[in-house]
Amino acid sequence: MSKKLYIKTYGCQMNVYDSERMAEAMGAEGYVTTDVAEEADMVLLNTCHIREKAAEKVYSDLGRLKPLKAAKPDLKIGVAGCVAQAEGEEILRRMPLVDLVVGPQSYHRLPAMAKAAGKGEKSVVTDFPEEAKFDHLPERPKAAVRPTAFLTVQEGCDKFCAFCVVPYTRGAEVSRPAGRIMAEARGLVEKGVREITLLGQNVNAYHGSAADGDWSLARLARELAKIDGLDRIRYTTSHPNDMADDLIAAHGEEEKLMPYLHLPVQSGSDRILKAMNRRHTAESYIRLIEKIRAARPDMLISGDFIVGFPGETDADFAATMDLIRTVNYGMAYSFRYSARPGTPAAEKEPVPADVADARLQELQALLAGQQRAAQEAMVGREVSVLFEKPGRLPGQMVGKSDYLHAVHVKTDARTGEIARVRVAESAPNSLGGEIVR
Repeated sequence: MSKKLYIKTYGCQMNVYDSERMAEAMGAEGYVTTDVAEEADMVLLNTCHIREKAAEKVYSDLGRLKPLKAAKPDLKIGVAGCVAQAEGEEILRRMPLVDLVVGPQSYHRLPAMAKAAGKGEKSVVTDFPEEAKFDHLPERPKAAVRPTAFLTVQEGCDKFCAFCVVPYTRGAEVSRPAGRIMAEARGLVEKGVREITLLGQNVNAYHGSAADGDWSLARLARELAKIDGLDRIRYTTSHPNDMADDLIAAHGEEEKLMPYLHLPVQSGSDRILKAMNRRHTAESYIRLIEKIRAARPDMLISGDFIVGFPGETDADFAATMDLIRTVNYGMAYSFRYSARPGTPAAEKEPVPADVADARLQELQALLAGQQRAAQEAMVGREVSVLFEKPGRLPGQMVGKSDYLHAVHVKTDARTGEIARVRVAESAPNSLGGEIVR
């Protein structure tokens, strides 16, 4: 009888990908996944450390597992991901119910750690091993999957932004060999995947080795576009300093590269950008957006913003608002600054919480208006929609447009089909449309 594995995933798309690979690694050991923790023989929390109090949330969730562990003493509990990397042995000290702790660069060792846990041996693996974890993971199974998939191509970060823990939890920038990525992509397409999102902490810094020399992200995208059956290519997350000319050109020339780009700027103030160690200016970012839109005029730009970074003045915040008005975002994510232990910015005096909260509300109102206007501008236009699942209403399907908008349509189309849709209405978080016959 197979054992059951429950995985709870926190945070980013890369953690979603990592959870899938961990499930596959444990699948090779006879585990099948379950959506019910109470059924599991092993519970794995795949954690994220980006936001404030992330570690405390994990400890809180572990606390809720105590009754389950008491009822099932043989239940194995593991903590993976970036909180595991940051906290290490502290997790075992604070939560004796935990059997194993594994960092994001070491989860290929999970099966061996699970076997050791079965013998009553607890383990913590949070080093950055010399061997690449992808070399030791099993091949992805041939079972049918969703029509969209994530594929990690690059990990780690060398940028050391003053607010960010990623260089400490994910390590230095590493790019996977191009051939391995191509093989994994072909395998996904054989299983029915029609859209692949390439993942990396700085994905556009990708420089993977290949027989004919290192490939850039642009070269990788162009080669992936040659795979029959792969209809859409996306990537995230990018850094402005790595947005090379060949990648910009690829957006204008390769139709499978979708017209959606997430390009975080964080602030519109050069003084704050310098304090953040971002190594670009507001002006250079705006000029970059102009180049991108010159290559692909219909490009929808998404961004990230941190409000209330230590030292941010009213003038700095006003500069951020000016940049947002200049760029005109179709989508964006914004956060109040939260100190991450061990980062340079954590040592600085924070902006008062009430001031930061007021600024965040003002900024989010501006961004929400831009997003609403971008969606309303789609009404009357034709878009390509990849259907992913049934909608809430009978006979309705939901999918994503080329611009990553959720679109619902009354249709007999099936999951995995792509259709031309004329947008008829804009709702707060989605578009409605009808099939173009």
